[in-house]
Formats: sequence, structure tokens, C-alpha cells
Amino acid sequence: MAPPSSLSINAAPSDESEDNEPLLGDDTVPPQCCSARLNLAVLMFLGFSVVYGLRVNLSVAMVAMVNTTDSGPGRNSSVAHACPLPPGSENSSGTFEQPDGTPQYPWDAKTQGWLLGAFFFGYLCTQIPGGYLSGHYGGSIFLGLGVLSTAALTLLTPLAAQWGPYWLFALRALEGLGEGVTFPAMMAMWARWAPPLERSRLITISGSGSNFGAFLAMPLTGYLCQALGWPSVFYLCGGAGCLWAVLWFMFVSDDPRTHRRISKEERDYIVDSIGRQGGGHGWSVPLLRMMMSVPLWAIIVTQMCSNWSFYTQLTSLPTYMNNILHFDLKSNGFLSALPYLAAWLCSVLSGFLADSLIEKKVFSITTIRKLFTLTGMLPPAGFLLAVAYAGCSHVLTITFLTLSSAVAGTSSPGVFINQIDIAPRYAGFLLGITNMFGTIPGVIAPIVTGYFTEDHTLAGWRKVFWVSAAINVGGAFFYTLFGSGDIQPWAVAEDDDDDEGAKRERKRSDST
Repeated sequence: MAPPSSLSINAAPSDESEDNEPLLGDDTVPPQCCSARLNLAVLMFLGFSVVYGLRVNLSVAMVAMVNTTDSGPGRNSSVAHACPLPPGSENSSGTFEQPDGTPQYPWDAKTQGWLLGAFFFGYLCTQIPGGYLSGHYGGSIFLGLGVLSTAALTLLTPLAAQWGPYWLFALRALEGLGEGVTFPAMMAMWARWAPPLERSRLITISGSGSNFGAFLAMPLTGYLCQALGWPSVFYLCGGAGCLWAVLWFMFVSDDPRTHRRISKEERDYIVDSIGRQGGGHGWSVPLLRMMMSVPLWAIIVTQMCSNWSFYTQLTSLPTYMNNILHFDLKSNGFLSALPYLAAWLCSVLSGFLADSLIEKKVFSITTIRKLFTLTGMLPPAGFLLAVAYAGCSHVLTITFLTLSSAVAGTSSPGVFINQIDIAPRYAGFLLGITNMFGTIPGVIAPIVTGYFTEDHTLAGWRKVFWVSAAINVGGAFFYTLFGSGDIQPWAVAEDDDDDEGAKRERKRSDST
């Protein structure tokens, strides 16, 4: 896509080619270090670290919450025959050791699958409303309240579990309602804050908090469960979320124009480079034309496919480590977290690489988004199949899972930020739409995994990995065929069209 004239690369497409003009002179770009936009990215990074800790803590704590001795003799025998037990554990009862008086519950695999998927029932419902309202009012209030409400509800988890699985299901669904607005609100804020040549790195830095949060939460959850009992996990994570919300409301502004501590140079740079597309979209959105947009459907389908394997690992990997490979919970949490550490590092580095390629005009934005999406989906599918046939080898399983997640992190500057390319003004609303569809695997995948693995056999888990790999491959090819990085005609504001028309008229007049 050829950048139009003037400072903004978000103006309406022009008939004139400007490939030889620089987007912004180097002397007009304020340093990113310690800048307001980088501070915003760091705060978002911390916020998503917290919310993903709130999301995944149940996945690890579930191992400690469930009393496996009440699960029935047939089930115990199947678990014992899946992989050999570690030396010295053959005569153990299988009960997880934690402080005296810590409650445990006789939940079977199906019940656990429903409880792990409950969060996403609520998460689905607030994606589009959150994106729409964030695009109109600004995203800071919705992101802050989303984290705060989720954290506050997390504090009630031990009480809900004591009352029964139905109460815990309802609580997790309510937590999903609160957290559902966070990612659309983030994208709505970056539509006003992220200069086009820095989008990939700023959005991947902030969004990579999800992987970093999972990396921290999993081993920390395992340690807390053994040292203090599983209820302490939810008290600590909930308290951290409430503390973050206080910092967020103290230091964040919706728009660089209203930020109290931003420099004039940085404010002018952000506003001029984004242009008119950085404003809110008002109450009216071209919904019908959006739903007819092929590039938007390419994002929707591809995110659904990519998220299937992501959510399968996020919610079910600790169970696989415990029931099949027989890691103790401390080792389980740490080893389950390794893939997310690798994914975090790769996503951040790939964001900087993508921006560098865009700035140097090595490839078009469309090509860059497709390249990073392909590398983030095809190789991970192969590594998941390798996990399926690694059997009981601890080393091979952890190696292939880590490689799968690491390479999957390179899709972060691909399809996952494509909304802001095709429609900057509606980026938050579009992310709400795509994330709503992308969350459907979060509801279905844990339930499907629960049914496949009811007997805790390697054959059942092999089906889980095969399904994830096949869906990943299908999504990669769909995006390659139909994805785009160009601003769509329905996303261009009328005043941008008028401005471009006036510019072309002036050029024609000057030439005559």
C-alpha cells in the first residue's frame, strides 16, 4: 500500500503514488524511551499480565482443588496406565499435598472441562459492546473497570467453590463478562495513541502481557497451592488486579491531546502521524458493509483457528502434565509456563521486526501481516503433532510444546493486529467482533478436551493435538488467500475523502 502525502499514512487512499517520499523525517520522531506511548504500553502489559493470571490460575489450581481419590477405581487405573508413575510414587494415594483443612472436591473430567470453559461464556458477551463503547467514549475507563471487576470477583472464588460447581461456573462467567471489554478497549486506545510505524511493537508489547501473565501465574499458582493452599492463589491474584487498577486510573489518558505529562513534541508527532483516523467513530458504524468485508472475515476465521490451540493449551496443559506425565504441581506449574515465556519473547521481538520491515518498505503491510501469520500458525501445528507422538517422554513433550508456543508468538504482529490496518477508526469495535468469534474456541475447546480425555489415555490426548494442528493449518491458508493490510473503503471517513479530493483537484490545477 503506497503511503499518501502528508504526515499521516492513515488518510484515504490516493490515486497518486508517493513511494519515494519518506513517511516521517527522522528528526520529527521523538525518542520512544520513557515516552508517554511507551509508558502506556508498559502499563497495558502489566494489566494483561494480571488478567491472564486471573484467567489461568484456575487451570493450575484445579489440580489441587480436585480430590482424585474420589474419582472411582476405573479412572485411577486408566491414569496409572497412561504413563509410568515416577519412582517412589507407586504406593501414593494420588492426593495432592497441601495444608490441612484445605477443601477438595470430587469433580470429574467433564465437570472440570465445563468449569474451565465457564469464563469464556461471559467473555463472549461483552466483546462487541466493549469495543463499540470504547471506540465512542475512549478505552481507558473500560479497560480499567474490566480488570478491576474481574479481580474483585476472583476474590470470591473459594466461597463459590465451597457452594458447588454451579456457583463457581456462574462466578467464572461473570469474571469473563468483566474481562471481555479489555482487549477491544486496548485496541481503541491504540487507534488514538500508536503511530502507524510503531503499531506492531506497541501493540505486541502491550498484548504480550497475556503470555507473560500465564508464564508467571502457572509456577506461582503451583507454589502457593502447596505452601498456603489453593484459596491463596485467588486472593493474591485478585489483590494484584485491584492494585493495578488504581495505578491505571492515576496515570492513563484516552487521548494524547488530553494527557497531562506528555511532551508537546510527542503529542504533535502522534496526532500528525495518525491523522483524522485517530478520532472516535461516533454512534453510527457501517455494520452491514463490515459484515460483507472479506478481509474482516479473514481475521475472524483465522483468529478462531489460532485460538483453538492457544486455549487448548492454556486451559488443559496443566491437566495433561499432571494426569499423563505425572509432574508434581510445582514442576507442573513451571513446565506448563515455559511455552508462554517463549511465546512472550518471540511476540515482542517479532513486533519490532515487523515495524522495521514496514519502515524500510521491504514488503507491503499486507505481505508482512500474512508472513507473520503463516510463520505463527504452520510450524506450531507441526510441533503439536510431534507432541501427540512424543508419548511419555518428558523432555520431548516439553521441548515440542515450548517450540510450538514460541513460534506461535510470531503471529502477534500478523493477524492479531490486522484490525487497526483495515479500519483504524473502528479498530476497537472490530477487535470486539473478531475477539468474540475468536473466543468461541475458548468455550468449546476445554469441553471437547474433557470428552476426548475422559479416560486419561494417550490416545485421547492425541486426538486433542491432532484437532488443534488441523485447525491451525486451515486458518493459516484461509488468511493467506483472503487477508489484507489496506484500509477498507467503508473505514474511510467522509471528511478524509473530501480532503483527498481537494488535494487531487489542487494538483490538477497546478499542473495546468
